[in-house]
Amino acid sequence: MTQKLRIAVIGVGHLGQHHARLLSAMEGVDLVGVVDTKPGRAAEIAARYGTTGFTHASQVAGLVDAVSIASPTLSHVDLALPLVEAGVPVLVEKPIASSLAEADALLAAAARRGTMVATGHTERFNPAVVAAWPLVCEPRFIEIHRLGTFPERSLDIDVIFDLMIHDLDLLLAVVRAEVVSVEAVGVHVLTPRADIANARLRFASGCIANVTASRISRDRVRKARFFQKSSYVSIDYAAQEVDVYRLVPRDGRPVIQGGRLEVVSEEPLKRELEDFVDAVRSGRRPGVTGHDGRDALALATRVADAIVANLSTTGHLPSG
Repeated sequence: MTQKLRIAVIGVGHLGQHHARLLSAMEGVDLVGVVDTKPGRAAEIAARYGTTGFTHASQVAGLVDAVSIASPTLSHVDLALPLVEAGVPVLVEKPIASSLAEADALLAAAARRGTMVATGHTERFNPAVVAAWPLVCEPRFIEIHRLGTFPERSLDIDVIFDLMIHDLDLLLAVVRAEVVSVEAVGVHVLTPRADIANARLRFASGCIANVTASRISRDRVRKARFFQKSSYVSIDYAAQEVDVYRLVPRDGRPVIQGGRLEVVSEEPLKRELEDFVDAVRSGRRPGVTGHDGRDALALATRVADAIVANLSTTGHLPSG
């Protein structure tokens, strides 16, 4: 493909506006339009980034080579399915769908039509994660905290599908073993849905992961720690920093060596969109496939179900 890739963004709210910003400045890309049902929103973002605003996804269907979907979760599959059936590659923000049945319907359509589906799990493209990835090998214990202040968005889903799903996707990618058990608790505080949750996952490899996600915290924390034989890897997603320490034999006894790795900071969403554009152009698999998104959704659903099971057993929501 030698011409510019024609792309539209559907849903230009809090996150989608950044899709539009980055795509409008990307070499080899023509942002042909943005779509939003909120009155005036599409026109506002279109004017900001030099494109055309639309109020319905069907208006861009015949104008594009690919589409990025950053609408509310409940609309993901309704918007993506007609495009996939028309052979248009789509990048669907996480979670890929509001249910496993919807995700399966979308992926089945993509398989029938031979259409690419990518999922927007941005942390996979975080420079700190990319730098740390080769150093994480057969971890035995993983501790992850993803804490944030209360948002004015994504309140149609609970914190598991809004925040924790990032880390569940990363765990599946790095541990590469079946999750054999899930224990979880969740608390709703400011919304009818879980606003803070903790999950303890046991993998067939013997690895145990303890994952906490909150959208009601005072401070913003995005950190993961990997403990493995003879080494320790710590990732600060937000600061894009990686610390690595190893046991090294010296004079007959082990000593600890290590420190901070050099990481070149870059916006993870920019890398994700560049990956999607390149995958569409080359026909290769995207960095995070639709099936990866489905696997993360499946694990998030298991965590949510475990919270419900805990509630039914105790008769009340666990207190903080």
